Amino acid sequence: MAATPENKVKKQVKSLLDLHNAYHHWPVQAGYGTACLDCHGCHQSEYFAIETKAPGKHPTPRQEIVMRDIQRAGGVVFVIGERVDGKGNYSGMTELSAWLNRKSK
Repeated sequence: MAATPENKVKKQVKSLLDLHNAYHHWPVQAGYGTACLDCHGCHQSEYFAIETKAPGKHPTPRQEIVMRDIQRAGGVVFVIGERVDGKGNYSGMTELSAWLNRKSK
């Protein structure tokens, strides 16, 4: 089975999180309970959430509400993959990488 454009983004994000020993969970929504983003995790005692998007796609209004709720509660939110630069890098990856490296300097 071929990987979808969003799955390619998720694979790159998972590799980066693993590289930094971050705990990450990718729940599969089934229409029950509270809405959530693609990935939820913890790194160096701080909570984060990530919404991945295929290039050209953007968060839905419901996802925007979830992102605001997480930020209001003190969590960090990243949106990754909406754009791709000329080198094949997804938008948001630089910010996520910098955040993961924030205490290692």
